[in-house]
Amino acid sequence: MKEKESEAPVNLLPSPNESPVPLQTEKLDQAGKMLGKKIDEVGKGASRKVGKWITAKAFWGISWLKLISCLLLLVLVVLVERMVRYFLLRKLQLQSEDKRAVQWWRLFLKALSKPLSLFIRIYGVYWALSPILGYFNAADGSNYVHHVASKVADLGGTVALFWFIYRFVNVVDLQLRKWAAQTESTIDDMLVPLVGRTLRVFILIIGGIMVVQNMTGIEVGPLIASLGIGGLAFALAGKDSIANFLGSLTILLDKPFQVGERIAIDSYDGFVENVGFRSTRVRTLAGHLVSIPNEKIINSTLENIGKRPYLRWQTNLTITYDTPPEKVERAVHIVEGILENHEGMREDLPPRVYFNAFNDWSLNIAVFAWYHPPNYWDYQAWIQKTCLEIMRRFKEEGIEFAFPSQTVYHVNEEKHLELQVLRDKIV
Repeated sequence: MKEKESEAPVNLLPSPNESPVPLQTEKLDQAGKMLGKKIDEVGKGASRKVGKWITAKAFWGISWLKLISCLLLLVLVVLVERMVRYFLLRKLQLQSEDKRAVQWWRLFLKALSKPLSLFIRIYGVYWALSPILGYFNAADGSNYVHHVASKVADLGGTVALFWFIYRFVNVVDLQLRKWAAQTESTIDDMLVPLVGRTLRVFILIIGGIMVVQNMTGIEVGPLIASLGIGGLAFALAGKDSIANFLGSLTILLDKPFQVGERIAIDSYDGFVENVGFRSTRVRTLAGHLVSIPNEKIINSTLENIGKRPYLRWQTNLTITYDTPPEKVERAVHIVEGILENHEGMREDLPPRVYFNAFNDWSLNIAVFAWYHPPNYWDYQAWIQKTCLEIMRRFKEEGIEFAFPSQTVYHVNEEKHLELQVLRDKIV
Protein backbone atom coordinates (compact mmCIF):
# COMPACT_ATOMS: atom_id res chain seq x y z
CA MET A 1 0.00 0.00 0.00
CA LYS A 2 1.31 3.37 -1.03
CA GLU A 3 1.87 6.00 1.54
CA LYS A 4 0.59 9.41 0.62
CA GLU A 5 3.32 12.02 0.56
CA SER A 6 2.51 15.36 2.14
CA GLU A 7 3.32 18.56 0.36
CA ALA A 8 3.72 22.14 1.54
CA PRO A 9 0.57 24.26 1.34
CA VAL A 10 0.59 26.65 -1.57
CA ASN A 11 -0.35 29.64 0.57
CA LEU A 12 2.95 29.38 2.44
CA LEU A 13 5.02 30.00 -0.66
CA PRO A 14 6.24 33.51 -1.43
CA SER A 15 3.63 35.41 -3.38
CA PRO A 16 4.50 37.35 -6.56
CA ASN A 17 2.89 40.38 -4.94
CA GLU A 18 5.40 40.25 -2.10
CA SER A 19 8.64 42.19 -2.22
CA PRO A 20 10.68 41.62 -5.40
CA VAL A 21 13.53 39.09 -5.16
CA PRO A 22 16.17 38.00 -7.69
CA LEU A 23 14.48 34.60 -8.17
CA GLN A 24 11.01 33.48 -7.04
CA THR A 25 11.38 30.32 -4.92
CA GLU A 26 7.99 29.04 -6.04
CA LYS A 27 9.59 28.22 -9.40
CA LEU A 28 12.18 26.12 -7.59
CA ASP A 29 9.37 24.48 -5.63
CA GLN A 30 7.68 23.44 -8.85
CA ALA A 31 10.99 22.07 -10.14
CA GLY A 32 11.44 20.25 -6.82
CA LYS A 33 8.01 18.63 -7.11
CA MET A 34 8.81 17.37 -10.59
CA LEU A 35 12.19 16.14 -9.40
CA GLY A 36 10.52 14.34 -6.45
CA LYS A 37 8.15 12.55 -8.79
CA LYS A 38 11.07 11.45 -10.97
CA ILE A 39 12.89 10.14 -7.88
CA ASP A 40 9.76 8.17 -6.86
CA GLU A 41 9.53 6.66 -10.33
CA VAL A 42 13.20 5.69 -10.22
CA GLY A 43 12.69 4.26 -6.73
CA LYS A 44 10.11 1.74 -8.00
CA GLY A 45 12.63 0.18 -10.34
CA ALA A 46 15.57 0.54 -7.95
CA SER A 47 13.74 -1.30 -5.15
CA ARG A 48 13.60 -4.42 -7.28
CA LYS A 49 17.32 -4.28 -8.11
CA VAL A 50 18.90 -2.82 -4.96
CA GLY A 51 16.36 -3.79 -2.36
CA LYS A 52 13.29 -2.45 -0.68
CA TRP A 53 15.40 -0.49 1.78
CA ILE A 54 15.91 2.15 -0.91
CA THR A 55 12.23 3.12 -0.71
CA ALA A 56 11.96 2.61 3.04
CA LYS A 57 11.12 5.65 5.13
CA ALA A 58 13.97 7.20 7.12
CA PHE A 59 12.03 9.88 9.01
CA TRP A 60 9.05 12.16 8.45
CA GLY A 61 7.99 9.87 5.64
CA ILE A 62 11.11 10.66 3.59
CA SER A 63 12.62 7.69 1.77
CA TRP A 64 16.28 6.84 1.79
CA LEU A 65 16.36 7.33 -1.96
CA LYS A 66 15.24 10.95 -1.64
CA LEU A 67 17.78 11.61 1.09
CA ILE A 68 20.57 10.16 -1.04
CA SER A 69 19.30 12.06 -4.08
CA CYS A 70 19.27 15.35 -2.15
CA LEU A 71 22.80 14.65 -0.92
CA LEU A 72 23.98 14.05 -4.49
CA LEU A 73 22.23 17.21 -5.62
CA LEU A 74 24.07 19.14 -2.90
CA VAL A 75 27.36 17.74 -4.18
CA LEU A 76 26.33 18.74 -7.70
CA VAL A 77 25.60 22.30 -6.53
CA VAL A 78 29.05 22.52 -4.94
CA LEU A 79 30.69 21.25 -8.14
CA VAL A 80 28.77 23.71 -10.31
CA GLU A 81 29.68 26.59 -8.00
CA ARG A 82 33.37 25.62 -8.10
CA MET A 83 33.33 25.30 -11.89
CA VAL A 84 31.66 28.69 -12.34
CA ARG A 85 34.11 30.35 -9.95
CA TYR A 86 37.07 28.72 -11.72
CA PHE A 87 35.76 29.89 -15.09
CA LEU A 88 35.38 33.47 -13.87
CA LEU A 89 38.82 33.56 -12.27
CA ARG A 90 40.39 32.12 -15.40
CA LYS A 91 38.64 34.69 -17.54
CA LEU A 92 39.83 37.49 -15.26
CA GLN A 93 43.43 36.28 -15.45
CA LEU A 94 43.33 36.29 -19.24
CA GLN A 95 41.83 39.75 -19.45
CA SER A 96 44.06 41.27 -16.77
CA GLU A 97 47.06 40.82 -19.08
CA ASP A 98 45.74 43.65 -21.24
CA LYS A 99 46.73 46.87 -19.44
CA ARG A 100 45.77 49.29 -22.20
CA ALA A 101 42.49 50.61 -20.84
CA VAL A 102 39.71 50.03 -18.34
CA GLN A 103 37.74 47.00 -19.54
CA TRP A 104 34.22 47.19 -18.23
CA TRP A 105 33.62 43.51 -18.94
CA ARG A 106 36.59 42.63 -16.70
CA LEU A 107 35.27 44.94 -13.97
CA PHE A 108 31.87 43.29 -14.27
CA LEU A 109 33.31 39.79 -13.92
CA LYS A 110 35.49 40.83 -10.98
CA ALA A 111 32.48 42.22 -9.15
CA LEU A 112 30.29 39.24 -10.07
CA SER A 113 32.59 36.39 -8.95
CA LYS A 114 31.86 36.15 -5.19
CA PRO A 115 28.18 37.27 -5.26
CA LEU A 116 27.46 34.74 -8.00
CA SER A 117 29.01 31.99 -5.86
CA LEU A 118 26.72 32.98 -2.97
CA PHE A 119 23.73 33.10 -5.33
CA ILE A 120 24.43 29.57 -6.64
CA ARG A 121 24.96 28.19 -3.13
CA ILE A 122 21.78 29.74 -1.70
CA TYR A 123 19.38 28.80 -4.48
CA GLY A 124 21.28 25.60 -5.32
CA VAL A 125 20.89 24.29 -1.77
CA TYR A 126 17.20 25.29 -1.78
CA TRP A 127 16.67 23.48 -5.08
CA ALA A 128 18.58 20.41 -3.89
CA LEU A 129 16.43 20.18 -0.72
CA SER A 130 13.15 21.12 -2.42
CA PRO A 131 12.07 17.45 -2.99
CA ILE A 132 11.90 16.86 0.79
CA LEU A 133 10.68 20.29 2.02
CA GLY A 134 7.04 19.29 1.48
CA TYR A 135 7.28 16.55 4.10
CA PHE A 136 7.51 18.85 7.13
CA ASN A 137 3.83 19.71 7.42
CA ALA A 138 2.49 20.34 10.90
CA ALA A 139 -0.84 19.04 12.21
CA ASP A 140 -2.62 22.23 11.18
CA GLY A 141 -1.31 21.94 7.62
CA SER A 142 1.36 24.63 7.94
CA ASN A 143 4.94 24.00 6.90
CA TYR A 144 7.24 26.18 8.96
CA VAL A 145 10.44 24.55 7.65
CA HIS A 146 9.43 25.18 4.05
CA HIS A 147 8.44 28.77 4.83
CA VAL A 148 11.71 29.55 6.61
CA ALA A 149 13.77 27.92 3.87
CA SER A 150 12.06 30.00 1.17
CA LYS A 151 12.55 33.19 3.20
CA VAL A 152 16.23 32.39 3.76
CA ALA A 153 16.69 31.70 0.04
CA ASP A 154 14.99 34.97 -0.93
CA LEU A 155 17.02 36.85 1.66
CA GLY A 156 20.27 35.29 0.44
CA GLY A 157 19.41 36.07 -3.17
CA THR A 158 18.68 39.71 -2.30
CA VAL A 159 21.96 39.99 -0.38
CA ALA A 160 23.85 38.45 -3.31
CA LEU A 161 22.25 40.91 -5.75
CA PHE A 162 23.10 44.02 -3.72
CA TRP A 163 26.51 42.61 -2.84
CA PHE A 164 27.24 42.41 -6.56
CA ILE A 165 26.08 46.01 -7.10
CA TYR A 166 28.15 47.18 -4.12
CA ARG A 167 31.27 45.37 -5.38
CA PHE A 168 30.77 46.73 -8.87
CA VAL A 169 30.65 50.28 -7.49
CA ASN A 170 33.81 49.57 -5.48
CA VAL A 171 35.65 48.26 -8.53
CA VAL A 172 34.51 51.16 -10.70
CA ASP A 173 35.42 53.61 -7.92
CA LEU A 174 38.92 52.13 -7.75
CA GLN A 175 39.37 52.53 -11.50
CA LEU A 176 38.04 56.10 -11.38
CA ARG A 177 40.55 56.91 -8.63
CA LYS A 178 43.36 55.61 -10.80
CA TRP A 179 42.05 57.69 -13.69
CA ALA A 180 41.80 60.78 -11.47
CA ALA A 181 45.38 60.28 -10.30
CA GLN A 182 46.56 60.37 -13.91
CA THR A 183 44.76 63.62 -14.76
CA GLU A 184 46.10 67.10 -14.02
CA SER A 185 42.86 68.07 -12.30
CA THR A 186 43.05 68.02 -8.50
CA ILE A 187 39.27 68.32 -8.25
CA ASP A 188 38.92 64.78 -9.62
CA ASP A 189 41.09 63.40 -6.82
CA MET A 190 38.64 64.76 -4.22
CA LEU A 191 35.23 64.42 -5.82
CA VAL A 192 35.59 60.96 -7.37
CA PRO A 193 35.86 59.28 -3.91
CA LEU A 194 32.86 61.32 -2.76
CA VAL A 195 30.76 60.07 -5.66
CA GLY A 196 31.74 56.45 -4.98
CA ARG A 197 31.05 56.81 -1.25
CA THR A 198 27.63 58.32 -1.93
CA LEU A 199 26.67 55.52 -4.32
CA ARG A 200 27.73 52.88 -1.79
CA VAL A 201 25.67 54.48 0.98
CA PHE A 202 22.68 54.67 -1.36
CA ILE A 203 23.06 50.98 -2.28
CA LEU A 204 23.30 49.97 1.39
CA ILE A 205 20.13 51.90 2.20
CA ILE A 206 18.15 50.40 -0.69
CA GLY A 207 19.54 46.95 0.10
CA GLY A 208 18.54 47.32 3.75
CA ILE A 209 15.01 48.30 2.72
CA MET A 210 14.77 45.25 0.43
CA VAL A 211 16.00 42.93 3.20
CA VAL A 212 13.41 44.34 5.62
CA GLN A 213 10.68 43.82 3.03
CA ASN A 214 11.77 40.23 2.39
CA MET A 215 12.02 39.46 6.10
CA THR A 216 8.77 41.05 7.24
CA GLY A 217 6.71 41.50 4.08
CA ILE A 218 6.13 45.14 5.04
CA GLU A 219 6.07 47.56 2.11
CA VAL A 220 8.49 50.30 3.15
CA GLY A 221 7.53 52.67 0.32
CA PRO A 222 3.89 53.19 1.40
CA LEU A 223 5.11 53.38 5.00
CA ILE A 224 7.41 56.28 4.15
CA ALA A 225 4.68 57.93 2.08
CA SER A 226 2.26 57.61 4.98
CA LEU A 227 4.46 59.78 7.16
CA GLY A 228 2.74 62.76 5.53
CA ILE A 229 3.92 66.08 6.90
CA GLY A 230 6.84 64.42 8.67
CA GLY A 231 8.08 62.96 5.38
CA LEU A 232 7.60 66.31 3.67
CA ALA A 233 9.60 68.04 6.40
CA PHE A 234 12.35 65.45 6.05
CA ALA A 235 12.44 65.99 2.28
CA LEU A 236 12.60 69.75 2.70
CA ALA A 237 15.38 69.41 5.26
CA GLY A 238 17.42 67.38 2.80
CA LYS A 239 16.81 69.76 -0.11
CA ASP A 240 19.92 71.83 0.53
CA SER A 241 22.08 68.74 0.99
CA ILE A 242 20.90 67.36 -2.36
CA ALA A 243 21.50 70.74 -4.03
CA ASN A 244 25.02 70.89 -2.59
CA PHE A 245 25.75 67.33 -3.72
CA LEU A 246 24.61 68.15 -7.25
CA GLY A 247 26.79 71.25 -7.01
CA SER A 248 29.80 69.07 -6.20
CA LEU A 249 29.03 66.92 -9.28
CA THR A 250 28.82 70.09 -11.38
CA ILE A 251 32.21 71.21 -10.08
CA LEU A 252 33.59 67.77 -10.94
CA LEU A 253 32.29 67.89 -14.50
CA ASP A 254 32.75 71.60 -15.27
CA LYS A 255 36.06 72.04 -13.38
CA PRO A 256 35.91 75.83 -12.87
CA PHE A 257 38.98 75.65 -10.61
CA GLN A 258 41.56 73.30 -9.15
CA VAL A 259 42.64 72.73 -5.56
CA GLY A 260 45.39 75.24 -4.75
CA GLU A 261 44.20 77.87 -7.22
CA ARG A 262 43.21 81.36 -6.13
CA ILE A 263 39.56 82.27 -6.75
CA ALA A 264 37.33 85.24 -5.99
CA ILE A 265 33.62 84.70 -5.34
CA ASP A 266 31.32 87.33 -3.85
CA SER A 267 33.40 89.04 -1.16
CA TYR A 268 35.84 86.16 -0.68
CA ASP A 269 39.28 86.00 -2.26
CA GLY A 270 41.62 83.14 -1.46
CA PHE A 271 43.05 79.73 -2.31
CA VAL A 272 40.96 76.55 -2.65
CA GLU A 273 42.01 74.00 -0.02
CA ASN A 274 39.34 71.33 -0.27
CA VAL A 275 36.21 70.43 -2.24
CA GLY A 276 33.79 68.37 -0.18
CA PHE A 277 30.38 66.75 -0.43
CA ARG A 278 28.59 69.86 0.88
CA SER A 279 30.99 72.79 0.60
CA THR A 280 34.26 74.09 -0.77
CA ARG A 281 36.83 75.42 1.70
CA VAL A 282 38.75 78.57 0.72
CA ARG A 283 41.68 80.03 2.65
CA THR A 284 41.32 83.81 2.31
CA LEU A 285 44.28 86.15 1.92
CA ALA A 286 43.74 87.20 5.55
CA GLY A 287 44.27 83.59 6.64
CA HIS A 288 40.67 82.75 7.46
CA LEU A 289 39.13 79.43 6.32
CA VAL A 290 35.77 79.98 4.65
CA SER A 291 33.32 77.17 3.77
CA ILE A 292 31.18 78.09 0.75
CA PRO A 293 28.22 75.82 -0.13
CA ASN A 294 28.70 74.15 -3.50
CA GLU A 295 25.23 75.26 -4.57
CA LYS A 296 26.31 78.89 -4.13
CA ILE A 297 29.53 78.32 -6.06
CA ILE A 298 27.77 77.04 -9.17
CA ASN A 299 25.10 79.77 -9.00
CA SER A 300 27.50 82.70 -8.46
CA THR A 301 29.98 84.49 -10.69
CA LEU A 302 33.38 83.02 -9.91
CA GLU A 303 36.69 84.60 -10.88
CA ASN A 304 39.54 82.13 -11.22
CA ILE A 305 42.56 84.26 -10.48
CA GLY A 306 44.82 81.22 -10.49
CA LYS A 307 44.24 80.62 -14.22
CA ARG A 308 45.33 84.10 -15.37
CA PRO A 309 48.16 83.86 -17.94
CA TYR A 310 49.79 87.14 -16.86
CA LEU A 311 49.62 90.09 -14.47
CA ARG A 312 48.82 93.51 -15.91
CA TRP A 313 50.33 96.70 -14.56
CA GLN A 314 48.35 99.83 -15.31
CA THR A 315 49.35 103.14 -13.75
CA ASN A 316 49.29 106.89 -14.45
CA LEU A 317 52.37 109.11 -14.13
CA THR A 318 51.36 112.72 -13.51
CA ILE A 319 53.79 115.60 -14.21
CA THR A 320 53.36 119.33 -13.62
CA TYR A 321 51.59 121.62 -16.07
CA ASP A 322 54.66 123.82 -16.50
CA THR A 323 56.56 120.93 -18.09
CA PRO A 324 57.38 121.88 -21.72
CA PRO A 325 56.22 119.56 -24.54
CA GLU A 326 59.79 118.47 -25.23
CA LYS A 327 60.19 117.16 -21.71
CA VAL A 328 56.77 115.51 -21.81
CA GLU A 329 57.86 113.63 -24.89
CA ARG A 330 61.17 112.87 -23.21
CA ALA A 331 59.32 111.43 -20.20
CA VAL A 332 57.38 109.07 -22.48
CA HIS A 333 60.60 107.86 -24.12
CA ILE A 334 62.27 107.33 -20.73
CA VAL A 335 59.45 105.08 -19.50
CA GLU A 336 59.43 103.19 -22.84
CA GLY A 337 63.17 102.60 -22.52
CA ILE A 338 62.88 101.30 -18.97
CA LEU A 339 60.08 98.88 -19.92
CA GLU A 340 61.66 97.72 -23.17
CA ASN A 341 62.47 93.99 -23.00
CA HIS A 342 61.74 93.85 -19.27
CA GLU A 343 62.09 90.55 -17.42
CA GLY A 344 58.43 89.59 -17.61
CA MET A 345 57.71 90.71 -21.17
CA ARG A 346 56.30 88.52 -23.90
CA GLU A 347 56.58 89.52 -27.55
CA ASP A 348 52.85 89.43 -28.22
CA LEU A 349 52.16 91.84 -25.32
CA PRO A 350 54.76 94.64 -25.42
CA PRO A 351 54.46 97.57 -22.95
CA ARG A 352 52.49 100.66 -23.97
CA VAL A 353 53.22 104.25 -22.84
CA TYR A 354 51.15 107.29 -23.92
CA PHE A 355 50.67 110.94 -23.01
CA ASN A 356 46.89 110.79 -23.05
CA ALA A 357 45.20 113.39 -20.85
CA PHE A 358 45.15 116.87 -19.34
CA ASN A 359 44.07 116.43 -15.76
CA ASP A 360 42.79 119.20 -13.50
CA TRP A 361 46.18 119.65 -11.94
CA SER A 362 48.61 117.56 -14.04
CA LEU A 363 49.63 116.14 -17.38
CA ASN A 364 48.94 112.42 -17.54
CA ILE A 365 51.17 109.65 -18.92
CA ALA A 366 49.42 106.26 -19.04
CA VAL A 367 51.54 103.12 -18.63
CA PHE A 368 50.43 99.55 -19.55
CA ALA A 369 52.66 96.51 -19.06
CA TRP A 370 52.15 92.74 -18.79
CA TYR A 371 54.23 90.44 -16.62
CA HIS A 372 54.80 86.71 -17.32
CA PRO A 373 54.50 84.28 -15.65
CA PRO A 374 51.83 85.42 -13.18
CA ASN A 375 53.94 85.06 -10.04
CA TYR A 376 52.56 87.75 -7.76
CA TRP A 377 55.62 88.36 -5.56
CA ASP A 378 58.08 88.39 -8.48
CA TYR A 379 55.72 90.84 -10.12
CA GLN A 380 55.75 93.10 -7.05
CA ALA A 381 59.55 93.08 -6.92
CA TRP A 382 59.70 94.02 -10.60
CA ILE A 383 57.23 96.90 -10.10
CA GLN A 384 59.31 98.26 -7.24
CA LYS A 385 62.49 98.15 -9.30
CA THR A 386 60.76 99.79 -12.26
CA CYS A 387 59.20 102.60 -10.20
CA LEU A 388 62.54 103.43 -8.55
CA GLU A 389 64.23 103.59 -11.94
CA ILE A 390 61.54 105.95 -13.27
CA MET A 391 62.00 108.25 -10.27
CA ARG A 392 65.78 108.36 -10.76
CA ARG A 393 65.56 109.08 -14.50
CA PHE A 394 62.90 111.79 -14.08
CA LYS A 395 65.03 113.48 -11.41
CA GLU A 396 68.06 113.46 -13.72
CA GLU A 397 65.99 115.05 -16.51
CA GLY A 398 64.41 117.64 -14.23
CA ILE A 399 60.90 116.29 -14.76
CA GLU A 400 58.75 116.91 -11.72
CA PHE A 401 55.84 114.80 -10.59
CA ALA A 402 52.62 116.69 -9.99
CA PHE A 403 50.55 116.49 -6.86
CA PRO A 404 46.97 117.64 -6.30
CA SER A 405 46.91 121.46 -6.16
CA GLN A 406 44.64 124.44 -6.84
CA THR A 407 45.10 128.16 -7.60
CA VAL A 408 43.43 130.68 -5.24
CA TYR A 409 42.71 134.21 -6.51
CA HIS A 410 42.70 136.88 -3.75
CA VAL A 411 40.60 140.06 -4.37
CA ASN A 412 41.68 143.40 -2.71
CA GLU A 413 38.68 144.81 -0.79
CA GLU A 414 39.53 148.54 -1.23
CA LYS A 415 40.07 148.19 -4.95
CA HIS A 416 36.83 146.32 -5.18
CA LEU A 417 34.95 149.26 -3.51
CA GLU A 418 36.51 151.86 -5.87
CA LEU A 419 35.40 149.83 -8.85
CA GLN A 420 31.90 149.62 -7.41
CA VAL A 421 31.66 153.45 -6.92
CA LEU A 422 32.91 154.06 -10.46
CA ARG A 423 30.33 151.68 -11.81
CA ASP A 424 27.54 153.49 -9.92
CA LYS A 425 28.60 156.92 -11.35
CA ILE A 426 28.52 155.59 -14.86
CA VAL A 427 25.05 154.28 -14.33
